[in-house]
Amino acid sequence: MHNTSPCSGPSRRSVLTATAALSAATAAGAGPAFAAAGGHRAKAAALVRRMSLEEKVGQLFVMRVYGASATRPAPEDVAANQQEIGVADAAELIAKYHVGGIIYFAWAHNTHDPHQIADLSNGIQKAGLTGRTPIPLLISTDQEQGAVARIGSPATLFPGGMALGAAGSTGAARSAALVAGSELAAMGVNQNYAPVADVNVNPANPVINVRSFGADPKAVASLVGAQVDGYQRAGLASTAKHFPGHGDTGTDSHYDLPVINHSLEEWNRVDAPPFRAAVAHRIDSIMTAHILVPALDPSGDPATLSGPILTGVLRRQLGYNGVVVTDSLGMAGVRQKYGDDRVPVLALKAGADQLLNPPDLDVAWNAVLAAVRSGELTERRLDISLTRILELKLRKGLFTHPYVTHRGVDRTVGIRAHLAAADRITERTTTLLRNDGGLLPLTAARPRILVVGADPAAPSGTGGPPTAVVAAALGELGHSASAVSTGIAPGQAQIDRAVAAAASADAVVVLTYNVTAASTQRGLVQALLDTGKPVAQIAVRNPYDIAQLPGIKAALATYSWTDVALRAAARALTGRVSPTGRLPVAVPRADDPAKALYPIGYGLTY
Repeated sequence: MHNTSPCSGPSRRSVLTATAALSAATAAGAGPAFAAAGGHRAKAAALVRRMSLEEKVGQLFVMRVYGASATRPAPEDVAANQQEIGVADAAELIAKYHVGGIIYFAWAHNTHDPHQIADLSNGIQKAGLTGRTPIPLLISTDQEQGAVARIGSPATLFPGGMALGAAGSTGAARSAALVAGSELAAMGVNQNYAPVADVNVNPANPVINVRSFGADPKAVASLVGAQVDGYQRAGLASTAKHFPGHGDTGTDSHYDLPVINHSLEEWNRVDAPPFRAAVAHRIDSIMTAHILVPALDPSGDPATLSGPILTGVLRRQLGYNGVVVTDSLGMAGVRQKYGDDRVPVLALKAGADQLLNPPDLDVAWNAVLAAVRSGELTERRLDISLTRILELKLRKGLFTHPYVTHRGVDRTVGIRAHLAAADRITERTTTLLRNDGGLLPLTAARPRILVVGADPAAPSGTGGPPTAVVAAALGELGHSASAVSTGIAPGQAQIDRAVAAAASADAVVVLTYNVTAASTQRGLVQALLDTGKPVAQIAVRNPYDIAQLPGIKAALATYSWTDVALRAAARALTGRVSPTGRLPVAVPRADDPAKALYPIGYGLTY
C-alpha cells in the first residue's frame, strides 16, 4: 500500500461543520461560561436537546450494512441491503434511520483491505455529519483476534484470548491490544467488541472456549484490565463481553438460550472478577449476554432484557456508568421469549444503551418510537442512553477528528514493527503438553516432514489451509515439508491417503481440531501412529484434544489456527524457540472428566 493521499469523500468543511454544530449546541444550551469550560456530559446534553425523537431513537441502534463503499456498493450488496434493510447503502441507512453506529463484518463485504475499510469509514462518517444534527458514528467490529477476527491480513493478527492466557503476561496482552487498536483506529474503526471477559470453566462451551483468556478468574481479570488499557492508549473504545458471564454453558446463544446455574456466591467468585476489573480500568462499553442466570434474576428473562441484571447488578452493584451494548438482537437466545418488536424496547427498559444488529431494523426502530409515543418508554429514558453514547463519541474525539487517511493506514496497519511484535508475543503462547522420549524438537536428523490433518475454514485474510501454512513454515526453517489435508471429519479415503504419504516422511505432524470421542480424527491419528513414524500432534483450537489421543507421544496446543500461531508452532516443533506457554484451563481426562489430565498452569519446555 503506497497511496498516501487522503481517503475519498470527506472534506475539512464537513469536520468544521460538525465542530461548529457542537459548539453552537453547547453554547445555546449552557451559556458562554459553560461553552468555555467544556465538559463532555453537558456538551452531549446540549446535542440531545437539538435532536428530534426520530434521531434519538436512531442513535441507539448499531446496524449491519452490506458493501465495501458507503455510497457505491456492488449490485449484489445493494440487493441484500434492500431486501434486509430497505435501503441501498450505508448513506441511505443513516439518512433514513439516523443510526448511531455501524458494525463491520467480512461476510457483509465490509473488510476487503485497509484502504477500502478506511474509505468506507470515511463515507459513513460523512453521511452522519451531513444530517440535520451532524453526529459522527461509532464504527464497530469483532476483532477479538484468534478465532474471531473480522479484518485479516495485511492487518496484524495476534493470538486470541486463550493463547494470551497461556502466555500469562499482562504486558503481552496490553501490547496486543495497543497494536490491534491502533490499526483499527487507523482504518476508522473506533469501537472494538473485545476483550472477552468470560471465564471459560466449561470445556464443552461451544461459543466462548478459546475466545476466553482461561478458567482462572483472577488471571482473566488481570488480562482483561491489561487489554482495556491497551485499547484506551490506542484511542479506541473497547467492550468487555458477555455480561454477566458466558463461560459455563454447553449451549450456543446464537441458536438457543443458555442457562448458567451458578449460585450467587459462584457468580461473585467466578464470573464477576473480570467485569469488575473492566469497570475499574474505566472500560468504555460492556456487552450483554443472551443467557439466563436464575441466581441474578429468576424471571426467565435473558440478561439482555433483565433490569435486575443490567441496572441492579451492573449499574448499581458494580458501579458501571458507561455504555451498555446488547449482543446481536438477531441471535436466538434473545428472540425465544419475545417478538422482534418487543426485544429492543425491553432491552432499553432493562438498562441497555446500544441496540446491536436487530434482524429487522424497521420493526425494531418503529417499536421503540411507538413505545415512547405510547408512554411505555419516556423520552427522558432515551436521553439517558443517548447522553452516554454521545459522551463516548466525544471522549474518542469523533466530533473533532472523524476521518482517517491512507497515509495513516500505511504508517500503522501491518507495519514491520507490529508484525514482529505479534510473532514475539505468539511464541510465548505455544504450549507443549507432551514430549515422551524427547521426540521434539524435530532436528535436521528428520529432514522430511509430512503435515496432515484438520483444515478448518481459515479466518479472514490468512495464508491458506493450516496444513499448508505449517508445511511452508517448516520449509522456511530448512525442512522438506509437504501437506495433506484430511479435514475435520476424515473418511477412510482421506486416512489412507495420509498413511500412504507418511511412508516417505521421517516424521509426521498431525493437526487436530476439537477432537471428541466420536471424532474420526482419532482414527486418523491412530493410523498414523500405526505406521511407526514419529508423530507430533498440534491442537489448533481447543487444547482438550490430547485427552482423546492417548497414543500420542508429542503434543502442542496453539489455541487458534491463524498464520501467526501456526508459524510459532513450527518454530517450537523445530526447536528454533522453546515453548513456554502454560495451560490457562485444565484439560479433563476422557474417562473421568471430573479429574484433570493436565491442570491449569501445566506446560513443558525444552
